Amino acid sequence: MRWSAVVMLWLVSTAAFAQENWLQADFRRESERVADACKFHNFMSVGSCAYTLFTDHPLHIAAGSMPPQNGFGLGLAFVADRNTPNWRLSWNADAVGATSGSWRGGAYMKLVHTPEEKIRVTVPTPGASGELPSKPKKHEVRIHPYTVFNLYVQATSLNKVNYFGLGNDTSLTDKSLFGMTQTIVGANAIKPVYEWPAIQKLNLALLGEVNGRFVSIRGEGGQSSIGTLYTNVTAPGLSNQPGFIQLGEGLRIKPVIGDHLELNYMGNFQEFFAPSSSQNSFERWTVDLNHTYYLYGYTEAGPAVKNTDSNGPDACAPGDAKCPPVPHSRNLNGSIGVRLLLSESINSATSAVPFYFQQTLGGQDINSAMTLGSYQDYRFRAPNILLLQESFEHSIWGPFGLKFMADEGRVALTRGDIGFSHLRHSYAAGLTLRAGGFPMVQLMFAWGGPEGHHNIFGMNNSLLGGSARPLLD
Repeated sequence: MRWSAVVMLWLVSTAAFAQENWLQADFRRESERVADACKFHNFMSVGSCAYTLFTDHPLHIAAGSMPPQNGFGLGLAFVADRNTPNWRLSWNADAVGATSGSWRGGAYMKLVHTPEEKIRVTVPTPGASGELPSKPKKHEVRIHPYTVFNLYVQATSLNKVNYFGLGNDTSLTDKSLFGMTQTIVGANAIKPVYEWPAIQKLNLALLGEVNGRFVSIRGEGGQSSIGTLYTNVTAPGLSNQPGFIQLGEGLRIKPVIGDHLELNYMGNFQEFFAPSSSQNSFERWTVDLNHTYYLYGYTEAGPAVKNTDSNGPDACAPGDAKCPPVPHSRNLNGSIGVRLLLSESINSATSAVPFYFQQTLGGQDINSAMTLGSYQDYRFRAPNILLLQESFEHSIWGPFGLKFMADEGRVALTRGDIGFSHLRHSYAAGLTLRAGGFPMVQLMFAWGGPEGHHNIFGMNNSLLGGSARPLLD
């Protein structure tokens, strides 16, 4: 009897030990999907295999462009999701490196509040005969969109960043190089405001963030090193990089007007505090007004898959949902966009905005956004910037599209100098690739202005449908 009890206990414990946990089950299902997609029955199997390797979860290949001048990053990404009755929790972690020696690594946790649907029962009043209807009316109240919280830690090391000095009138001969490492530890929140019908139509959300930013600047060897050509006066913050506490508050509205026009308006105010050095503290406000007119009508998924608040940067769909499919060759998508960006910094008479936190125009900026593409990367840098952008994009075949852009912009050392005079101009045309959940790829040829032309290749460092990572400036 005792031996039978021991055997039974051993069998139960073995079965419990052998039982999969949720993460082991996720890896097992992914291995099955990869094995099925990579059987290579025909040529189309190659694309299916690549799509699975680059987008599946919990582990997939991570790829994307590093900030300009630092090459193409390749590595691995980990994605996991867990649901509770009121929350959807997701974890993203990734690490990529480039042949230039630059790298980025980060861990991101997203908490999406998903409360249960509320049912409101309306009890009718008696009719003329005094009788009540047999069934009361029920009105479902869905709480959409959801509140999103993000926690993250991210470190980025760049070996080559251009610096031409400050202002709108710098020269190409002023070019220097520096390296930078920045670690960001912080949290942000997106709180939709949906209590009133009028507000619901605006799709209004409140934004908040708190970050710790830790920057280290290093000079590159040779005569073009920033330390050789510039001082702390001409490059504020060059001699010392204190730690910063950065706070941010703002709001966003994203209404859809009719069947074609979408507005994406954002305004925020940021405070950069350097506890150990008040000479580097400053404030900045930004207004970013985007207008998109969809030629063939707006849908919730969008003619081109948009970044969403509820997905992590390495996820193209929530939970076990499938990533967006590759567009069919007969699908027609097209849009016209107009954007106005205005950002100004505020500092005291005894402080200066560190040059590594000043925004740039020209080529691509440190967040890989294309502005005044015909100029060199990071070409114009100052505490205050103004940018106008007009764009046209249309599908050609399947995931391939044609894009045209026109930019006008300038930077200014003081807020009083910002304005619509003496704007720099640039034009760009090229191809885009939006293949399902793959990161968006664009190959652009930019011209205009007195400094020649510029070829720009970029692959978004987030999956299509995933949220952006913390900005570096």
